Amino acid sequence: MIDELRTFIAVVEYNSFTKAAENINLSQASVSLHIKHLEQYFNTILVQRSVKQKNIYITESGHLLYERSKQITKLLDDTKNDLMYYEHMVKGRLRIGASFTIGEYLLPDFLGKFTKTYPDLELEITIENTQSICERVKNFQIDLGLVEGTVPSSSLTIEHFYKDIMKIAVPYNHSLTNKKFSMDNLQNQTWITREIGSGTREYLMLFLSNNNISPKNFIVFGSNYAVKEAVRNNLGITFISSLVTEASATSKELSVIETGQTYYRSFSYVLQKGIIPSRGTVVFIDMLKSYMKSK
Repeated sequence: MIDELRTFIAVVEYNSFTKAAENINLSQASVSLHIKHLEQYFNTILVQRSVKQKNIYITESGHLLYERSKQITKLLDDTKNDLMYYEHMVKGRLRIGASFTIGEYLLPDFLGKFTKTYPDLELEITIENTQSICERVKNFQIDLGLVEGTVPSSSLTIEHFYKDIMKIAVPYNHSLTNKKFSMDNLQNQTWITREIGSGTREYLMLFLSNNNISPKNFIVFGSNYAVKEAVRNNLGITFISSLVTEASATSKELSVIETGQTYYRSFSYVLQKGIIPSRGTVVFIDMLKSYMKSK
């Protein structure tokens, strides 16, 4: 049954019997037979085929089985790894997804320590914005997501692991650094921001809205480094993580405006709801929590 489920996953993801057969090293006849066995077992139609067999359509029943099949195969793979190495070192593969702030400014130092502790655990790191990382967790493309901002899905388990501080950053020696802080000074400014789907952009927009700040315009960049460089080169100002501004303020690339108020946001880890995490995932989370307590 498990082989048939893996075959069905491939058919859905490649939307083709032929491409699925090529990628899982089976004949097309075997792929067809696997799908037929599943349809007989579940007494339902999973795949509708065109007359000439060139196009396929996944039924509602098929989509349900596809989602359950991914859960089943992941659980079996994780269980196999856990049982194989339970009495020994943590091994296997762990797929981590991180939003840009976490991936660029927090993970590198942590991973250096983690890989020394668990050298036999293979890590695969994906860095994208919060929305994309949550989608990857939801679709079983990664095992664990580390994100900032609002998690846009009720199908995920969410837990905070760090309080990040947001700062207003301006070019070094900007005119705002010589003025007593007032929200009015932030009116009609060009704001440098991240793309839609970014947790950093979400908090910038919330900050502007809560303080009734009307921007002159926005300039959008796809990474925190690009945002920082844009501010450094006098393109505008921004509201961004202190993890990004700390070193740049020390090296006099940027100036940080003190507002008299601390703005926090949470970093969270997200998992598929209802899935038992692998041992590698558990030790990663435990060590990450301990690491962040020391920050």
